Amino acid sequence: MDVHGRDLRYFTAVAEELSFTRAAERLFVSQPALSKQIRMLEKQVGAALFDRDRRTVRLTGAGAALLPHARTVLAAWEAAEEALEAAKASGRDTLTVGMSTSPGRGLLPALRARLTARFPSARPVLHQINWADASAGLVDGSCDVAFVWLPLPDAERYRWVVVAREPRLIALPADHPLAARASEDPEGAADFADFLDEPFLALPPEAGPMRDHWLALDARGGREPRIGGVIGSAEETHEAVANGEGVALLASGNAPLIARDDVVCVPVRGVGPAELAVAARRDDERPLVRAYLAGAEQLAAGPAR
Repeated sequence: MDVHGRDLRYFTAVAEELSFTRAAERLFVSQPALSKQIRMLEKQVGAALFDRDRRTVRLTGAGAALLPHARTVLAAWEAAEEALEAAKASGRDTLTVGMSTSPGRGLLPALRARLTARFPSARPVLHQINWADASAGLVDGSCDVAFVWLPLPDAERYRWVVVAREPRLIALPADHPLAARASEDPEGAADFADFLDEPFLALPPEAGPMRDHWLALDARGGREPRIGGVIGSAEETHEAVANGEGVALLASGNAPLIARDDVVCVPVRGVGPAELAVAARRDDERPLVRAYLAGAEQLAAGPAR
C-alpha cells in the first residue's frame, strides 16, 4: 500500500471527532472531499474503517486497529519536519570558512566578531583544504568564503579583499651555505638570484598560478625552476626543507609554521610581496557571505598590522 500522510491525517481527524462535519472544519476541507478521501483510503487498505449512518460515526475493528499506528506515523513525520526545519535554519546560520593553513594574524577572531555583531546566530565553521586547491574550497562549493593567496586561478569567478600584504621569505636548512651568507648580510637577507640553481619545493600542479607565484617564476628571468619535491601542507614543507629536498618561499606571517628545529626563514630580495585575501564566489550574494567580506574590508581599511 502507498498511503499518503494526508490520508492518515484525514482518517485520524474523523476518528477523533467521530463526525465528518467537525473533521472537515478542523481540516479546512469540504465534507464531500473528506468523505471521498476516506472512501479511497478504505479501498486501499481493503477494509471499512468507519460505520456511519445519518446520526453517528463509529470506528470499525479495522479502524480501531489502524488509529494508534496512524497517530504514531503522523507524530514521527511531525518530528521529522521539525528536525528538517532546524537543519535548514542551522544551514542558513552556518558559514564555512576555507583555508589551506591557519591565517593567523588575528584575522579569524576579528572577522568572527564583525560577523556575529551583524548576525548574532551566525556560526563560522573552519574547513582545512589541501594546497592543491588554490581556491580553498570555493571552486567545488565546499566552502562559502575562504582565505586564499593571490593570484587565484580563474580569478574572474571570485571577488576578494586583501587582508595582509607581506614580504616573502625563503625557508632553508639552518646549515645551508646561503643561510650563513644571509646571517652575514647587513640586512640579514639573501638575494633571490643566489637561489636560482637551488631545488625548490612546489605546490601541486593543480594549484595553477599559485604554484608559479611560490616558485617566483616572474623573478627568474625565464630560467626554469628545479623542483625538489611537491608539498601540500605546512608540515610537509617543514619536513621537506629539513630533509634537504629543497628550499621554499613563504609569506613572512607563515614563518612560525615552518621555522623550527633545523629550518630557518630569511628575508629575500628580488621577489615581490605575498597577498592574503578573503574571497567568495562572485555570484554568491547570501547575507552571511556579504557580511564576512564587509568585515574583511573594514579590517583592510583599518590601521596597518
